Amino acid sequence: MDPEKTTNSHDPVARIKDIEARARQRSRREQVVLAPDGQENPMPANVVKLPLWPEAVRAVPNGFLRSALFGAIGKGRRRFMKGEPIAALEGIEIRYTGERLDQGDLDVWESVLQIVRFQAMGEPCRVTSYALLKLMGKTDTGKNRATLHTRITRLRANAVQIKQGRYVYIGGLIDEAYKDEETQEWVIVLNPKLRALFEPNQFTQIEWTIRQELAGQPLAQWLHGFYASHAQPYPVRVATLLKLSGSEDVNPRSANQTLRKALNAVVKASEAHGQPFRYEIHNDLVRTEKQSSHSQQQHIARKRGRPRKPSN
Repeated sequence: MDPEKTTNSHDPVARIKDIEARARQRSRREQVVLAPDGQENPMPANVVKLPLWPEAVRAVPNGFLRSALFGAIGKGRRRFMKGEPIAALEGIEIRYTGERLDQGDLDVWESVLQIVRFQAMGEPCRVTSYALLKLMGKTDTGKNRATLHTRITRLRANAVQIKQGRYVYIGGLIDEAYKDEETQEWVIVLNPKLRALFEPNQFTQIEWTIRQELAGQPLAQWLHGFYASHAQPYPVRVATLLKLSGSEDVNPRSANQTLRKALNAVVKASEAHGQPFRYEIHNDLVRTEKQSSHSQQQHIARKRGRPRKPSN
């Protein structure tokens, strides 16, 4: 009997574990190919895969976390954008066409990446609505399925031009998407060119438990991602943070109050999961202290170890 078909299809928990197990098996099989003589050869050079990261985190390109692409916006009607520049930190250039994206859309995209990372990009990735909702910590209800469908459609029906580091990506965040309405199985394809946004030091591993704790608080989720993408955060003006987050609050007083509330939420959620985060606002500058991740600590050590360029 095929071990990949022994899982009880009526047990949803077993089904999602089976999907992950099969993805890992495919990943291992794709590492080698057999030549006619039975010898193992390396995987073809044209196979493009995302880097692997732990199950407890979600990987996002820094340019997406340091910009208003996935904005901290509330519920309601979305504005349609056509080739508009997106507010971003210096060194990142983004233009966007499509219905405006929010933090809920980012949750869906992160979950798609979480599954696709086990297989070649550009190949069909099969996943049920249940599995995606489970990854996002949501129940499998009709309302959540409909919201998931809307968000996947929005991620497919857009065009992003982003310059991050030396690379420029132009394309959609999801290349293709199909769904079987009876089985609720999705077939999703990601453009292999997206891989350029996941080069070393160009993406951040987001602590998923903290992000989940901040669900329903879009500005707090955006701030968590923004500061997570910095090994050593620097002071940022309140107005700059609000602009980068895509805040739509035009009242400075209420916007500042919302920012403080969101920062307090990040402090509480971070400390609850053993990731200390502190902040202070003085003279309109937001200063923060946080615990750097292991990879960020390595990055800092490498920077400190580089010889300084001689001054002229």
